[in-house]
Amino acid sequence: MSSTLLEVTRAAHEDVERLERLIVKDLQNEPPTGKDRLYQSHRVRNNIDTIIATTEKLIEMYEDKDNARKDEIAALGGQTATGINVFSAFYDRLKEIREYHRKHPAARVVDANEEYELKEELVVEFSGEEALGRYLDLHELFSQYINSKFGAKIEYSAYLDVFSQPHNIPWKLKSTRQFSEYMENLLEYLIYFFQRTEPLQDLDRIFSKVEAEFEEQWADGQVQGWQKQGQENEADPAQHAVIDLDYYSTVEELMEVGPEKLKERAERLFLTKHTPLEKLDKKHFAKGSRRPEQNGSTAVPQDINSLKHVALMESKMKKLCDLLSKTTEQTKENVVKKQALTYEEMEQEREEEETQVDTESDEEDQQIYNPLKLPMGWDGKPIPYWLYKLHGLGQEFKCEICGNYSYWGRRAFERHFKEWRHQHGMRCLGIPNTKNFNEITNIEEAQELWGKIRERQGVNKWRPDLEEEYEDKEGNIYNKKTYTDLQRQGLI
Repeated sequence: MSSTLLEVTRAAHEDVERLERLIVKDLQNEPPTGKDRLYQSHRVRNNIDTIIATTEKLIEMYEDKDNARKDEIAALGGQTATGINVFSAFYDRLKEIREYHRKHPAARVVDANEEYELKEELVVEFSGEEALGRYLDLHELFSQYINSKFGAKIEYSAYLDVFSQPHNIPWKLKSTRQFSEYMENLLEYLIYFFQRTEPLQDLDRIFSKVEAEFEEQWADGQVQGWQKQGQENEADPAQHAVIDLDYYSTVEELMEVGPEKLKERAERLFLTKHTPLEKLDKKHFAKGSRRPEQNGSTAVPQDINSLKHVALMESKMKKLCDLLSKTTEQTKENVVKKQALTYEEMEQEREEEETQVDTESDEEDQQIYNPLKLPMGWDGKPIPYWLYKLHGLGQEFKCEICGNYSYWGRRAFERHFKEWRHQHGMRCLGIPNTKNFNEITNIEEAQELWGKIRERQGVNKWRPDLEEEYEDKEGNIYNKKTYTDLQRQGLI
């Protein structure tokens, strides 16, 4: 059966649907620990990669460049060179199916509900320092940093603060091959670490946005740490003719410069034979360069494309540092903590962490025995029965204003009059939620009390038309209504 192209197509569609259901079922389970979350992410990532590869094969089958699929469909319809013979095609197909099952009697049907696929622990390589992706391991890059011209002699804990800030390094030091190799190694490690800890993230999409923003900033000369350097190097092409021998570490790298520049350099060196540098004429020096006493050990800039490549690597590295900021902070805390511990204490702490993870997973797998259906406490376990009786949690109070919602215990019942559910019910009735309506849970009783309160307010209400007094020029006193009528008639 698997020898036919249509059967292979059907099996590929079945695999895609099975993997999709498996991904959904896997993501519905909340991993209890960080280790389980990591394994779950890698399982989902592998299933997605398998779906993508299978879909690409299906596209090639449907394109049918060799017409194999078309010929097979025609053969199923009984089309032969002599004509159409449906029965012959049917029995040939039946014979092929029987032959397949005779050769494979124990063929197993893949079940999407198999639990072992959801609990599979994939092999993810982490160093001991990384601790399954919780910390960064930058010791090799730290050694490369402190032994370079652009680096500084600092502690590893301080390096964790500055490795994500290459813009603070002078751009002339960043134009060396040493810095370029360091940046490549740093970016490569961060990418590898991010892919291991966050396999479901689309790193290509993230880098495409970074590159688009970088191109705009580079064109405007606003890249942090490289402001206006690209334009200056383009405007002064004579700088590229200068060769800094300290920049090249092997003969092969020097050969990449080209024979013409090396020949020109050799001719100038031969002319200066047995002549002090201070007495040489200016014409023997390369254009755009300075005297030896002025030039010092300043590194010469590379080609503008190389500088742009290094600046782009910086932008990508900064983006990864932003995404891994939480991990970096945890790494700093771990380094500072380890500096105050001995080797035996560190080993003991590692064993305690492993034991704690196993204990948490075992506790969550166990079912909680709660036959009395007691409320859960802060530790996720039922509260003691005496505490249950002390607070009267077995007594039920129903509130009609809250939609017949039940409150267990006197304390919860008294507290609910100030909570959102009761306030919303009173607002729907058009009644203000004041202290007068405490302990009232019936809608009719609340409405009757509100009517009495409004009547009482109507008797004692201030009536300015009748009680507000006005005085005329002669000293006669009137209330507001009489005074307004007389004034309107012109009698006052």
